[in-house]
Amino acid sequence: MNNLTDMFNPAFWQQLIAQNSNPWHLFVSVLDIAIVAVIIYRLARFVQGTRLMILVRGVLLFIVLDLLAGLIGLPTLKWLLNQVIIYGVVALIIIFQPEIRQALERLGHTTNLIGNMRNKEEGETNAQISAYEKSFDYMSKRKIGALIAIERSQTLEEYAATGIKLDAIISSELIINIFIPNTPLHDGAVIVQGDKIAVTSAYLPLTERANISKKFGTRHRAAIGLSEVSDALVLVVSEETGGISVANQGVLYSDLSAERFHHILTEHLSNTSEEHTGSLANLTSFFVKHNKEHVKKGEKK
Repeated sequence: MNNLTDMFNPAFWQQLIAQNSNPWHLFVSVLDIAIVAVIIYRLARFVQGTRLMILVRGVLLFIVLDLLAGLIGLPTLKWLLNQVIIYGVVALIIIFQPEIRQALERLGHTTNLIGNMRNKEEGETNAQISAYEKSFDYMSKRKIGALIAIERSQTLEEYAATGIKLDAIISSELIINIFIPNTPLHDGAVIVQGDKIAVTSAYLPLTERANISKKFGTRHRAAIGLSEVSDALVLVVSEETGGISVANQGVLYSDLSAERFHHILTEHLSNTSEEHTGSLANLTSFFVKHNKEHVKKGEKK
């Protein structure tokens, strides 16, 4: 497809169908489209609520106008739009340079596919979940603010470097004592790495999304911010309401009941590494198998 107007040309679709008559080619084409769709969706979620969304809307508007100009047959308008697009890209890069740089930095944090995956024993995971539940129930009833970031497959070393090293076994008593008001370590976030509380008083990145409710304070914005740039599970207790919240993949689940909190912890912390490793292995073997079958068919021909 040379341009968007080809989508409305019947010959283009006939040629596309003819090229994908082979089952393997059809599978590759569907996979190609699916990957592009996922990338577009993730990029849309990535810029949602930020100033970059203004840039995306502007680009989409020019694409639509260019498409309409080509369909209707308005050569002068199409030429003008092409000039605006060519020189406008440079201008937009200059205007939105801080946002683009920050977006690329965030993207760099989210491209770790292998990460620091480590198998955990079931008893070890259950003990950690129990510690989170007991401590958060205690702090919620007394409206003690808390912020805990649990490292998963993507490293949090950059943020751990801003805190005070602790390297202690996870327990409900220790978590409660860390966040007791007016104690030396209560301010900032706790970062958990593996089976240890790695650091306390760490600084987390705040989300820049404008659609966050005003009822959420700095802790909640930090929880959302970290979950946007990593796959960490971030736990929050509000010191205003005592409500328990969890941030994951840029989404904040607020005012959770004890049952819902337990379900989220179990879902995201139990056998996480095994699921990721298994999925990656299955996906790799699937493509290797289909590629071998395709090569064999080609040799027979």
